[in-house]
Amino acid sequence: MGLIRKIFVASAVCTVLAAGSAGVAADSKPTIKIGYVEGWDDSVATSNVAARVIEKRLGYQVQLVPVAAGVMWQGVARGDLDATLSAWLPVTHGAYWNNFKEKVIDLGPNFNDAKIGLIVPDNADVTSVGDLQAKKAEFGARIVGIDAGAGVMQKTSEAIKAYGLDYQLMPSSGSAMTAELARSEAASKPIIVTGWKPHWMFAKYKLKFLDDPKKVFGEAEHVDSIVNPELEKKAPPVVAFLKKFQWKPGEIDSVMLATQNGEKPTAAADAWISAHSDRVDSWVK
Repeated sequence: MGLIRKIFVASAVCTVLAAGSAGVAADSKPTIKIGYVEGWDDSVATSNVAARVIEKRLGYQVQLVPVAAGVMWQGVARGDLDATLSAWLPVTHGAYWNNFKEKVIDLGPNFNDAKIGLIVPDNADVTSVGDLQAKKAEFGARIVGIDAGAGVMQKTSEAIKAYGLDYQLMPSSGSAMTAELARSEAASKPIIVTGWKPHWMFAKYKLKFLDDPKKVFGEAEHVDSIVNPELEKKAPPVVAFLKKFQWKPGEIDSVMLATQNGEKPTAAADAWISAHSDRVDSWVK
């Protein structure tokens, strides 16, 4: 009887130790830190969808870190961040790329046909940035911008000089810019904002980019996934996923709109993932 009890106890201890070892192995996966720009709706949407796939399908914990664009690039280069999925190239973040390209790895675009520039209501009587000087009074000689350090703000400053515009560029934030756009749309007043695509405002309002014949804002952009080189050793499955992760046209829109309408970014991401399991499967095979 004593021998049987000893065997039983020993077996139970082995089971507990085995379970504990499995738990340690599961917990030993490193946390992945992804930097994103909090005021950029596309950055929030893309980062949250990727984070939830990494957590639910690959088994890694993810920490999303809201930072300014410059800090984001520096963080990935230094290894304080493992990745960002918000690198606008070749123009918007061109200066950051030139500074840090030797210290990061570009895994390729997660969104193609992105664009930055000046945006007006679709019924505005202007088609080009060059038309704005003659319409100075109509637009109040002001351009509503976002955070001062953003690439689109730097390019807008260059455009004001290149096109000889007597306009004031008003720094604010992404949310403040869209709030002012909403007020102007409600009052049917003309407005010029610095903007980009993908963005939910194109689904909510009738807007257009102004032509830029001098190409100050560049051609079509792409949004790339940038990682620290150490991530390939730290979490190979995550790098393999990020190489495949790419939006098709229109896919990101529902995630951005859901968040804009008050849904939490994680909930919006989970809903999209549940509704597009085949797409997710193709990313994590």
